[in-house]
Amino acid sequence: MFQKILIANRGEIARRINRTAQAMGIATVAVYSEADAQALHVRECDEAVCIGPAPASESYLNIGKIMAAAKATGAQAIHPGYGFLSENAAFAQACADAGVVFIGPGVQAIRTMGSKSEAKACVQPAGVPLIPGYFGADQSLPTLQAEAARIGYPLMIKAVAGGGGKGIRVVNSSDELPAALESCQREAKNAFGDATVMLEKQIIRPRHVEVQVFADSHGHVVHLYERDCSAQRRHQKVIEEAPAHGLSQALREAIGQTAVQVARAVNYLGAGTVEFLLDARGDYYFMEMNTRLQVEHPVTEMIAGFDLVEWQIRIAAGEPLPVQQADISTFGHAFEARLYAENPEQGFLPAIGEVVLWETPPAAEFNRSQAVRLDGAIASGLSVTPHYDPMIGKLIVWGEDRAQALSLLVKTLSQLRCVGLKNNLQWLKSLCLHPEFQAGGYDTGLIDRMGVESAADSSAQPMPIVLAALAAVARWGQQTDWQTADPLARLDGFSSAVPLMRQDHWQTRHDDRWVVKSHVAALKSGLLVRTQVAGSSVVALSVQVSSRARQGDLNRIQGEVQSDAGFKPFDLIWHRDQLHVHLGDCQHTLLWLNPTHIRADDAHSGHGVAAPMPGKVFAVHVKPGDAVKKGQALVGLEAMKMEHTLTAPKDAVVKAVVHQVGEQVAEGTELVEFEE
Repeated sequence: MFQKILIANRGEIARRINRTAQAMGIATVAVYSEADAQALHVRECDEAVCIGPAPASESYLNIGKIMAAAKATGAQAIHPGYGFLSENAAFAQACADAGVVFIGPGVQAIRTMGSKSEAKACVQPAGVPLIPGYFGADQSLPTLQAEAARIGYPLMIKAVAGGGGKGIRVVNSSDELPAALESCQREAKNAFGDATVMLEKQIIRPRHVEVQVFADSHGHVVHLYERDCSAQRRHQKVIEEAPAHGLSQALREAIGQTAVQVARAVNYLGAGTVEFLLDARGDYYFMEMNTRLQVEHPVTEMIAGFDLVEWQIRIAAGEPLPVQQADISTFGHAFEARLYAENPEQGFLPAIGEVVLWETPPAAEFNRSQAVRLDGAIASGLSVTPHYDPMIGKLIVWGEDRAQALSLLVKTLSQLRCVGLKNNLQWLKSLCLHPEFQAGGYDTGLIDRMGVESAADSSAQPMPIVLAALAAVARWGQQTDWQTADPLARLDGFSSAVPLMRQDHWQTRHDDRWVVKSHVAALKSGLLVRTQVAGSSVVALSVQVSSRARQGDLNRIQGEVQSDAGFKPFDLIWHRDQLHVHLGDCQHTLLWLNPTHIRADDAHSGHGVAAPMPGKVFAVHVKPGDAVKKGQALVGLEAMKMEHTLTAPKDAVVKAVVHQVGEQVAEGTELVEFEE
């Protein structure tokens, strides 16, 4: 067994590998970029080596620097995690040349399965079912247009070296093909260094089902059954579950054995995932094989009871698989929800910034025997930068059946707290509560069908008066001295038929504006909150405060508020001018419209288009003097490994294009200026 391994990755997967390695008594080496100097994986590993500046090309993708770190620390093996160099054949070869064990498959398997076209050619002789398409080397536009006409629309363009939802475009007609092809090839080149694409017939309303396989160096290959990864946005998995809902036992066995055939066809070693599309008739088609550990491997661990990272390490050390196929069974149901730093209300644009508060439920610790597990990479006080993927963690839950597991997922999402950083926690909960998701057996188009409303809170909304009362309590809680700091509080001892009311202006995240008049009286039994919203009659509510804390510009009040169903627990977290209200299982964000200043977005509203996040301009679609329509493409911005097209918010005339292709811009930088 290895004495020391180097983990060539970052974030939650680096921490995940480190936990298992240290539990096995293996010393670990972390590598990190300058941007990750304070990262959790750096603190937790036994050693850490800085490998360069923030850009991944100069650090996590730099094979020479990683190999130098392995040599300097005496690491006997390297675990690549997922992403970055995990499916890079040149990296695996560099490890072999240096006498360092690559904890993954052989070089040839990576090369073959790393190309979607080669992978299909490899497995076809084994009788593996394939989707009709074009996988040829001729990448000229005329050839691709002719092949697209042969296959028929709609179809998908896919980067042959792709993964993670990047380098994929759906094309519905021949008119769309040239532009989609150019965008797909550019994104593929930037993400994988290879612009080669393939064409594939689009299966209508498919399910994305994948099978976890393992192979050792002694000729044994097993599968650990399937996962359903159909909940996708922009071809990126969002929630995964295992087992797949509604599959017959015969289909489960058939798709599992096909995955084993695929692994044997390429002489596989270690952990791999064979991905299939499943149509409405129950027919399945091979898509690709990922030659690494998957992001969603924890759901398989939860239902099968094995540590898959430990299996990887032992197989790489030459040990046989610890079990045979007949010994593998599953129990219960598991979900994994990917937590992202992104803004669902603005088209899921990636978000950056400091995490002011990150709080998890007490049970959310790494232990596969527990019902709740959180694999994360952030903590209060750390920052998310624009240099890497926006995923900040994964919430994994297990239950005895699907209904129990899904209920636990919704409950735990409600208990997580993330303040200071835009995130998708509430949106994930709304997805979990969607009727199609609740029923199971949904297809990959579910999230697209949810549309823009999926970004809203679909949970039961409280009466505005209750939310307004809590907003009043939050304003009251800002005071240093509860009893004397506020002139209104000093009036509590006076008897008055009409108490003096404070007036505040609030805005919800859906742009609803409220004028809230309130009076908070501190009584021995708690608080009596008299509230009036938008001219409604004054309502008095009883509020019990159980705790109150202040740290810097973060204020927090917890307790219970009177409602129709009795008392409901609340958690109010005020950060700067934002109030995060957690009421029961519902979450809301309110913006206090501070009368002492004008917000920046109000001041600049309507005069142009600014960068919503730091990034690099890769395309400019307009020039000064152009008349543009609302929704027309203006500028292409590459950020956090994805391309984003910024569009005109209204009909306007372009006055100036401030930044050109290739320029790096900061968040908030004006890119296109409109005529007044």
